[in-house]
Amino acid sequence: MLKPQDLSSRVLSFSLRLTGVLAAQEDCFQYLQQGELLPKLFGEAGPLGGAAWTSPAVRSGWIQGLRSLAQHASALHFLAHCGAVDTIFSLQEDSSLFVASAAGQLLVHILGLSMQGPAGGPPSLQAGDWPACAQKIVGHIEESLRATATPQITQALNVLTTTFGHCHNPWTQVLWVQLSPLVAGLLEKDPIPAAHSLVDLLLSVARSPGLSSSSCGLWETLAQTLSHLSPTQAGPLALGILKLQDCPQALRAQAFAVLLQPLACVFKAMAQDPGPSGVPDGTVGGSMTAGVPLPSKAACVGLLCRSLAHLELLLPLPQRPCPWPQAPLLGAAVTLLQLCGGSARPACDMGRHLCTLLLGCVRVQRAALDFLGALSDGTGPRELVTQVFAVLLEYLRSPDSSPTVLKKAFQATFRWLLNSPKTPGCWDLDPHALLFLRDLLPVLQKRLCSPCWEVRDSSLEFLTQMTRHWGGQAGFRHALLASEVPKLTEQLLRDPESYVRASAVTAMGQLSSQGLCVPPAGPEHQGGQQKSLLVELLHILSTDSEGFPRRAVMQVFTQWLRDSHADVAGDTEQFVAGVLQVASQDLDWEVRAQGLELALVFLEQTLGQPRSHCPHAVTPPVEAPVGPLAQALQPLCRVRLFDFAFRALFDCDRPVAQKSCDLLLFLRAQTASSSSLQESRSSPDVASVEAALQRWQAGDQAQPLGDLEPEVVLAVVRSLDLEGLRGALAESSDHVEKSPQSLLQDMLATVGVLGENEADCY
Repeated sequence: MLKPQDLSSRVLSFSLRLTGVLAAQEDCFQYLQQGELLPKLFGEAGPLGGAAWTSPAVRSGWIQGLRSLAQHASALHFLAHCGAVDTIFSLQEDSSLFVASAAGQLLVHILGLSMQGPAGGPPSLQAGDWPACAQKIVGHIEESLRATATPQITQALNVLTTTFGHCHNPWTQVLWVQLSPLVAGLLEKDPIPAAHSLVDLLLSVARSPGLSSSSCGLWETLAQTLSHLSPTQAGPLALGILKLQDCPQALRAQAFAVLLQPLACVFKAMAQDPGPSGVPDGTVGGSMTAGVPLPSKAACVGLLCRSLAHLELLLPLPQRPCPWPQAPLLGAAVTLLQLCGGSARPACDMGRHLCTLLLGCVRVQRAALDFLGALSDGTGPRELVTQVFAVLLEYLRSPDSSPTVLKKAFQATFRWLLNSPKTPGCWDLDPHALLFLRDLLPVLQKRLCSPCWEVRDSSLEFLTQMTRHWGGQAGFRHALLASEVPKLTEQLLRDPESYVRASAVTAMGQLSSQGLCVPPAGPEHQGGQQKSLLVELLHILSTDSEGFPRRAVMQVFTQWLRDSHADVAGDTEQFVAGVLQVASQDLDWEVRAQGLELALVFLEQTLGQPRSHCPHAVTPPVEAPVGPLAQALQPLCRVRLFDFAFRALFDCDRPVAQKSCDLLLFLRAQTASSSSLQESRSSPDVASVEAALQRWQAGDQAQPLGDLEPEVVLAVVRSLDLEGLRGALAESSDHVEKSPQSLLQDMLATVGVLGENEADCY
């Protein structure tokens, strides 16, 4: 064998990884050990300290090789005596982040392996009786926690976080009891080193099922940490504590107070009188409310955004604090938006300073709008809800609102309209919401004409959502038809920006489905507007140079077919044939896949059997004589559905082939009871179709199948191995990359594919 120093870094890295894979089996490990191969690669006689060691690829390969072979007791004995553990300690400080991270993970793996106990039995719960390898790792962690350098402390905390996250055996509680005083000692330092890593560790310990939190002093440590960390550092810890299932109420209250503290500061700054703000007791205090909120705009903005994001994450959780301060939080979100928008009227110097910091701040606007939208799932006083709609309308009207802020304002508005109070059993908008809608539609008209394409796009998306939910309601219909919104939306089908054209297609499709496309005046134009929409959408599908509008058209057409839209129902065959002819030749795979979805809907409607959406459901066959079945399949043949489906089976884009496979499997399941299948298998037409499919599979798809008879289609579908094809398509490329053949190809590539080496590699 060549010496490590004689190999290139690529070959050496590959050799290290391959040796580790082979040595994972104990008998193979013993064989390699007898030939002294392992010490030459992983010991001090190996690449350590040599020229090749300067390559991160070699260091990474060395770690990966050790990670693979560390699977049994013999490997542990080898690691303890070859000096590898000390090398792993040093690699935690490697200049390559990937190598340093892998070194820490390897330490966790070795610690867990060594604590499995002799012969697979439980290890001793006395730390002094632990295996030498485990004691060495724990000793290194203790030494790092006592260090003054933050990087060393961070490494130790990260190793412990991974350990408690992956190892849940009783010995982890012994480990925590031994190390918790050192961890708590970090809180006495100023500043606290590696605060983020410390938070990750404490939450990992709190979530570990192997520890009894009450008996190991964890709750006390968490409370102490919350009080020592800065508001910015304490936020993630407070959120993690509130997500825990079993946690003392006092600790939960302390954690919730930490999250509410920035909003309590806003309340205090904007208060007209010194009365209570409505937030839970204990939230107003500390550095956040002493004089100036924060020393800098960046710190203030960051803290407010994190607080809002954390509270938004708590909203849907069953373990969120109860009672939930819905009204105060609503008021805080509205106040923040007013501060950022310049409409707030602060009554004190602190409020004026906060207004100066937040005026026009897009980050806080986005976070507050997200939070305000999430709060729509709850209730609030009528006057506060009125303020919510007022501030939303203010943002939608403001020329200073950025496109991203406008998008979030539209989203929050829709959520509040969706959750507005309703009469029981009625889904129409309530009178207050309808009044708001009358003020909103002129704003929407203006935004549809915006020179900024992102604003036009967001406006169309909002219109589509509104129409989908309230298109059948009289109040909404009257307000919309009295506006210019439908006309402006139709004009945006020809927008220069493809994203806007796609959104306009979707919006017009929804408006048309609800009968909200206004036809031209005069009796001679009755129905003309909707017919022209169908023609225009077909034109977009055939000629638009961008994929997004064409995909949107296919989605609209599929929904129209599914809902029996008036224009589609008039001549369904002609509609489906025209759409499939264009979609089957589209270069965009998503258009072709959506074309197959439309074909599947037409197939279901033709056979009268809706498809189950569960992938594991068994579809019952159609109990029908051969004659009626052949007649039922004639429309499918006339629209050339099967020519498209068979061609798509061999599509170079896997999702298209999968969709085609599903369609043909559905057809075969529905026609399984036909008795004429066997009789048609030997006909010349079937043979010619099967030959054409073989040519298509080989890449020659120039010749179409032509007109197909139902019996021929059924015979070909029965002859295809569709289940095998679906299984092959379901497998990712990963199974190819990790196959033995791929490994041999890698080996050949590594040695340069030299002729004299090929036999050796195989």
